[in-house]
Amino acid sequence: MTWLTPWPTILADPIVDPSPEDTIMTTTTDRPTVPQPAQPPKRRDRTHWLYIAVIVAVLAGVGVGIMAPEIGKSVGVLGTMFVALIKMMIAPVIFCTIVLGIGSVRKAATVGKVGGLAFVYFLVMSTFALGIGLVVGNLLHPGAGMNLTENAGKGAELADKAHEAGGLMEFVQGIIPTSLFSSLTEGSVLQALFVALLVGFALQGLGAAGQPILRGIEHLQKLVFKVLVMILWLAPIGAFGAIANVVGQTGWAAVGQLMALMLGFYLTCVIFVFGVLGSLLRVVSGVSIFKLVRYLAREYLLIVSTSSSESALPRLIAKMEHLGVNRSTVGVVVPTGYSFNLDGTAIYLTMASLFIAGALGDPLTVGEQIGLLVFMIVASKGAAGVTGAGLATLAGGLQAHRPDLLDGVGLIVGIDRFMSEARALTNFSGNAVATLLVGSWTKTVDTAKVDAVLAGRDPFDEITMLDDSHATQTSHVDEPAQAKVPAAV
Repeated sequence: MTWLTPWPTILADPIVDPSPEDTIMTTTTDRPTVPQPAQPPKRRDRTHWLYIAVIVAVLAGVGVGIMAPEIGKSVGVLGTMFVALIKMMIAPVIFCTIVLGIGSVRKAATVGKVGGLAFVYFLVMSTFALGIGLVVGNLLHPGAGMNLTENAGKGAELADKAHEAGGLMEFVQGIIPTSLFSSLTEGSVLQALFVALLVGFALQGLGAAGQPILRGIEHLQKLVFKVLVMILWLAPIGAFGAIANVVGQTGWAAVGQLMALMLGFYLTCVIFVFGVLGSLLRVVSGVSIFKLVRYLAREYLLIVSTSSSESALPRLIAKMEHLGVNRSTVGVVVPTGYSFNLDGTAIYLTMASLFIAGALGDPLTVGEQIGLLVFMIVASKGAAGVTGAGLATLAGGLQAHRPDLLDGVGLIVGIDRFMSEARALTNFSGNAVATLLVGSWTKTVDTAKVDAVLAGRDPFDEITMLDDSHATQTSHVDEPAQAKVPAAV
C-alpha cells in the first residue's frame, strides 16, 4: 500500500498550505509511526520463594521439636517476636484504611448502613457457629472415657486473665483511648478503629479542605505497607520458632491422646467454611468459596505458621480492596469482624466445653447447653481483646456458668496451640466471606473485577500490597471507586 502524504503534515506545520509538488510518495515502511509510551518494566514476584521457605521452616521446626525438644522450646521466642512485629503494624493499617475509606465518602449514612448490616450478620453467624459446635459435640461426645489430669488446676489462672477485660461497661470504656495517638501505640484494634472513625468523619466534614490530609494519609499507607512487606520476609524464622516450640512442649504422644477432639473440631470448621459460608457466598454474591480460598492461599499459609488470624489482617484488607470491594466497606467490616465475627472461636468454645464436661465425667444437660450457648454468644465477642483469646475466654465463660468445670480447662492446654490453627483459619475465612456479603448487600462491590481477580486475569501486587486503582479515590469527596461500583444505597 502507498500513502499520499502532504510533506508539511509530516513536519506538523499546520500553517503552510502544501502545493502539489510538495506532495510526495511514501510507502508503508516510510510512514512515520506514532511513538508509543514506554511500558514500565515488569517487576518479578519473588514472594513465592518466601512461602516455600515458610513450608520448609515448618517442617524443620517439627523435626527439631521431636529430636531436640529442649532446643525447640528455647527457640519459641522467635515465633513470639514475629507475631509481635505483625501486631505492631495492625493499628496503623486499620487507621489508614478506615480514614481513607470514610474520609472519601460523601454520605456518612453509607458507612452507618455498612456497619449496621455487618454487626447483625456477625451476631447471627456467631450464634449459628456456636450451635454447630454443640450439635457436633453431642454427636462425637468428645472427652467421654478420657482421664487426662496432667494440666488440671490451670483453669483459675486462665479465668483471672480473661476477667481482666472486666464487664460490659469496662469493655466499652476500654474502646476510648487515653489520647488520640495512644490508639496507634497501645495495639488495641478497637481503639484504633474508634479513632479512625472519628478522623474519617471529621475529614469527610471538611470536604475539599481535608483533601491534602487525605493525600498525606495515602502516602502514609504506602509507607506502612512497605514496612509490613519487609516484616513478612521474616516469616520463615517465626514459623520455625513457633512450630519447634509447640512440638517440643507437647510431643506427639500428648497430641495423640486428644486426636479425636482435634479431628472433630477441624472437621466441624471445614463443614462450616465450605458448607455454610460457601453456600451463603454462592447464593448472595455468586462467588465460589473454593476460588476465594485459592485467592487467599498465601494468607492461609501465614496463619498456619503463626496460629493467629491477626497476622494476615493487613493482607486481607489489601486483598479485599483489590478484589473489588469498596475501600470504605473493607475498612469497616474487616477490623470490626476481627473483634465480633469469630466463627472459629465460637465453635471452639462450645466443643471444648462439652469435651471438658465429658472428660471430668459430668456431661452437660440440654438445659445447661442452651444456657452455655446464650452466655457464649456474649463471651465470644470479647475474645479478641484477651491474650490467649480462645483458651482464656473459655475459662472465663465456664467460671461464670459452670464453676465446677473450670479446672478442666487445663486438660486441653496441651493441644490448644494445634486447635488454634483451625480457629484462626475459620475466623479469617468468616471475615473474608463477610466482607463480600456485606459488599453485595450494600452494592459496594465490583462484580466484574471480582470475576477477573478470581479468574487470575488481575493478579494481586505482592510487591506493594496496594491497589493502584484506589490511588485517585482521595482526590475528591465523592463515593470511592464511583466509576467502578454502583453507588451505595
